[in-house]
Amino acid sequence: MEAKVEQYKSLLKKYGQEHLLNHYETLDETHQKDLLNQIEQIDFELIQGLYHHTKKEDKHEKDEITPIEYLDKSKLYDDYKHYENIGKKAIKEGKLAAVTMAGGQGTRLGHHGPKGTYDIGLDSHKSLFELLSDHLKEEGKKCDVMIPWFIMTSRENNKATVEFFEKNKYFGYQKDKNIFFFIQGELPMIDTEGKILIGEDGLIKQAADGHGGIYESLVKNEMTKKMREIGIEWVFIGGVDNCLAKMVDPILMGIAIDKEVAVACKSVVKANPQEKVGVFCKRNGKPSVIEYSEITEDMAEARDEDGELLYGESHILCNLFSVNAVEKMGSNPLPYHVAYKKATYRDKEGNLVVPDSPNAYKFEAFLFDAFGEVDDMAVLRVKREEEFAPVKNADTVGVDCPKTARKLYKEFYHLD
Repeated sequence: MEAKVEQYKSLLKKYGQEHLLNHYETLDETHQKDLLNQIEQIDFELIQGLYHHTKKEDKHEKDEITPIEYLDKSKLYDDYKHYENIGKKAIKEGKLAAVTMAGGQGTRLGHHGPKGTYDIGLDSHKSLFELLSDHLKEEGKKCDVMIPWFIMTSRENNKATVEFFEKNKYFGYQKDKNIFFFIQGELPMIDTEGKILIGEDGLIKQAADGHGGIYESLVKNEMTKKMREIGIEWVFIGGVDNCLAKMVDPILMGIAIDKEVAVACKSVVKANPQEKVGVFCKRNGKPSVIEYSEITEDMAEARDEDGELLYGESHILCNLFSVNAVEKMGSNPLPYHVAYKKATYRDKEGNLVVPDSPNAYKFEAFLFDAFGEVDDMAVLRVKREEEFAPVKNADTVGVDCPKTARKLYKEFYHLD
């Protein structure tokens, strides 16, 4: 191990990160090994590049942004049955799996534990995980299949998540047969000088690499390989916090197969032109999502001849991919977006620093940045009240909170 330490000292000096080993001697043997493993896995060229990127402004002025076509699920009429039959056939043949991104904690909700274990306040006291599993089992039963379920956790919550499922007998699933857990990737956090932070435990302080890391995580953890082994061709990817997510949707499947596209996404129409959400568009002729901060007021207000917003299809993180597309997207690194956050850390002398304002950069990839990898995709507009009830904020905020989600869930399932 000492030889490894000497080897890493040289590497760290090259990138100005020597401080990472400053307090190596004070760690116990387990933590020493963990720290060396962390250093071994860091792409220092990438971190250096990301730091330099924080000094530049993102510019999209040269991008040509145009509206994207979409289908309205409530207006398919004669085509509805056509798409449904195609989708049902594929689901019955066992070609669909669901992936739930569940790496977050329920901190904002005042919940201690993985967000998926949160009880939104229904009379049944079912957790978000159980509500999603109910949907998967119910829809699978209609097609006489058990929809395989892949759950992406984080290093922080993996143990607690798996224990929660064990305690609840996997909600009727069988571990490693039709339910699989894998861990999201992470990237080191850095300070404003580009120095990698050391956390309270003496190890490198890392943060999840964003929902865009899903593709690489699925490939690196051999989940796409597992999918192929069990005959999966399509995978629905969504977040754990949308308790009305329709992960098994024959219509969406049918559209993707019929139109021969590798990606099909659901949208809900913006509540108003100024709603702060990312919307589907075409960027330089390729499918994309434009963030609200990129949209001019004129674009936000623009309407077509039917009075519909030209840029009104909100991305709600409900997306269907072919396994081929996931593997392609997982093999090409996505651009990282920077966020300026508060981070508690240990300084060079080993003192604990607890900031009262943002002091560190974290880097995240966005799932929709991979959409440009495909030539075309299908967008299906669904009704907000039927498929989008996110639990992101505490009730005090008043929107996208347990209270609003609970109301939508009860109304949809006629529980009151």
